[in-house]
Amino acid sequence: MFMINRLGKWFFGDSSKESLIEIPEGQLYIVRPLSPKGYSELIYKDARAAIRRTGTEFNFQLVITRAYEEGEEDLLAEEEGADTAEDILNQDEQVFLLDESLQFRVDIRNTGEKVFAWKDLSGSNGDLWEFVCDFSTDPDIVGTFELAALRCQFERKYRKSSEEATEEQLHEFVFADEPIPTASPLLSPSKSRSPTLSPSPTSTRLQADAASASRDSMAPKALVKAKEPESKQLVAPESAEHPEHREILAREVAQLHLFDFESGTFILQDDAVEAVVVDLGNWDYWLKVTGQERSWLGRTIEDDINPVFNFEFLSAIFNVYGRDNSAHSWLLRFKDQASLEQFQQGLMQALWEHTNQTRWLKLKDNDREYVLDAFQDLALEDQEGEPHEEEEEEEEEDEEDGENFGGRRSEKYDSDESEDDVTTRDNDGNVNSQLAVGYKHDRSFVVRGSKIGVFKHTEDNHLEFATNISKVQTPKGKLFSPKKIMLHAGDRDMILQNTDNPNSVYRMDLEVGKVVDEWKIHEDIPITTFAPETKFAQMTDQQTFLGLSNNAMYRVDPRLTGNKLVESNMKSYASKTGFTTAATTDKGYIAIGSANGDVRLFDRLGVIAKTALPALGDPIIGLDVSADGRWLLATTRTYLLLVDTLQKDGKFEGKLGFERSFPKDSKPQPRRLALSPNHVAQFQHETKAPISFTPAKFNTGPDTEETTIVTATGPFIISWSMKKLLRGVKDPYSIKRYSEVVKADNFRFNSDKGIIVALPNEVDMVKRAALKRPTRESIAATPRMSAGGRRSTRGYLGRSDIVNSPY
Repeated sequence: MFMINRLGKWFFGDSSKESLIEIPEGQLYIVRPLSPKGYSELIYKDARAAIRRTGTEFNFQLVITRAYEEGEEDLLAEEEGADTAEDILNQDEQVFLLDESLQFRVDIRNTGEKVFAWKDLSGSNGDLWEFVCDFSTDPDIVGTFELAALRCQFERKYRKSSEEATEEQLHEFVFADEPIPTASPLLSPSKSRSPTLSPSPTSTRLQADAASASRDSMAPKALVKAKEPESKQLVAPESAEHPEHREILAREVAQLHLFDFESGTFILQDDAVEAVVVDLGNWDYWLKVTGQERSWLGRTIEDDINPVFNFEFLSAIFNVYGRDNSAHSWLLRFKDQASLEQFQQGLMQALWEHTNQTRWLKLKDNDREYVLDAFQDLALEDQEGEPHEEEEEEEEEDEEDGENFGGRRSEKYDSDESEDDVTTRDNDGNVNSQLAVGYKHDRSFVVRGSKIGVFKHTEDNHLEFATNISKVQTPKGKLFSPKKIMLHAGDRDMILQNTDNPNSVYRMDLEVGKVVDEWKIHEDIPITTFAPETKFAQMTDQQTFLGLSNNAMYRVDPRLTGNKLVESNMKSYASKTGFTTAATTDKGYIAIGSANGDVRLFDRLGVIAKTALPALGDPIIGLDVSADGRWLLATTRTYLLLVDTLQKDGKFEGKLGFERSFPKDSKPQPRRLALSPNHVAQFQHETKAPISFTPAKFNTGPDTEETTIVTATGPFIISWSMKKLLRGVKDPYSIKRYSEVVKADNFRFNSDKGIIVALPNEVDMVKRAALKRPTRESIAATPRMSAGGRRSTRGYLGRSDIVNSPY
């Protein structure tokens, strides 16, 4: 049974050793199987276990100590107000006298999990302490540790050396008949208790990437709750039937977890499943997950799978959709990094090939690495020398001020009308579609069919209805609905695009409220989109601007006679580049995105790109660039892409990708900004609509640092904090839910405090501080209604919160 002399005389013979034996890596839990307050609590995320002598002969201690990374204890001491790091270390040590009353026991499970357990003598009946060893721990070390604990208990009870103890005598202290319950659902082979990992804002342990945990929180606790017997059981959806395939791209074994909307947690479904990525042919691919007893899930691999890979916790999370457009978020946890890497390679190859209809292996090695990096849960490198400042606290406004942030107005509204008389929408079937925010004169312009509403920004961050341009028509009198608008020439003019005339744009004189010019670009070259020639050109009288066709970029000069395209400043491509959007910096550097998903960076018009960022596969529908060109922000339908264009090393260290090409082996590291898969599932559970982002924007202004990003999907406004992104904070975004779909959004110029939001029939200026951390409650929140059926003035979209824009 035991190798009595395995330890040898050296083990107990050297009294100078503080620790007789040590397990260097593991996690400490308290498990309360019978408690209604919670099933399991993670005490130390990183810990070590040791057996020590005491000052009393024949007495030994089991000591569990929290492990810190270098310098972490000093940081924690500062945050918790401790005098020294030693004070913190003293707090983070659990000590137990090794006595038979602990019923100390060991289990090495079929999964390879190695667990020590002992009774919590100060807790309730059935409560246990559990130390879960790291998977890398050698089983022989675990056996040696167990034998040492047995000998310690023997010596304490019989007050004599254990060197001569027999196996039978040591067996007295073996409590194998007492099973060890599960400490963590992510590590357990048992599903009988159905424990769930509950999200905690103070946890740094794996919360299945669903808990919105912040890395800047140091408290190492994760609560694991047992399902109440009377609670509604989570039922996994039926799997789609798996089609025949011709090739396997990846096949790995993992644990499978399903996100539960009611509890906001991932719940273990199967301890051992096979996750397989297969090629169906014709650029179609399939993911199937099967266990020994059932097929769990199957889905096509497309961009809405929304994969997130976390290598710290060996997890992959993705979404699966039902026929009713419902979404379910699944988590696979792999046994080691190699398994996760193999699965990631296969899934990303399938996703990329499906979208681009090109073989993955045709990509250069560094381009493949760029794509893979974008889908990892990575932290960006902060600007050199810049301290990791805490997010600046927003000033708290009183309730009355918060409710009156913005003011709803109607075209037919005047001071003598009652609230019931306020017009909320027109009867022409049109809705708000586009938004342009003025740079020079604090105005916002909202397109609604062939009308444009003009709103004034007040000093106290309200919107006031200013005027209504009731007819947008060509100089020849033909009514049209602008497809795209851009303010121009000191906010005095507006450039408009008419889908019926793809080779021209129109100039509206905003002072008279009518279209006064048609600018023909070229007989053979259409204009698909346009942008200012420099970031803040619309604040000046500059006349020229940037134009794009499907495969060309050029300067438009309205002062030319005839065609307005400046051919000497045109760069065209023979291949179909599919240009879709453009953005410029303060110096006039140019970024252009395409339907293929790639982004090109230019230092000026008429030349080849200095840098070409590889396509992830999804069309670029929006681009923005920080004024200095450091940060590039691209929008796709389901995620944003944030790229640092500054070169950190090499020949052109300190140069931007707009100025010099990145070395072939040193592409910039992209950051994919996406809603966490469980939030995506919750969004779609609430709205029954897929994620579809509006073009994301930085806050901007000549005297304003880009600190915040805003976009929207469905009824949700979403804001990302740049500081939190740079610090690697998990889920660094906030949300606000409206009652209707957000059509367009942008920051007020020269500020990140106010966000202007165009809804189908209303316009709102919302305070950024009003956006909340995404939780089950904030995602599900809906506007409250008054008894008469109108929105309550103290509700979500009250009369005093919204500017109506039916025009």
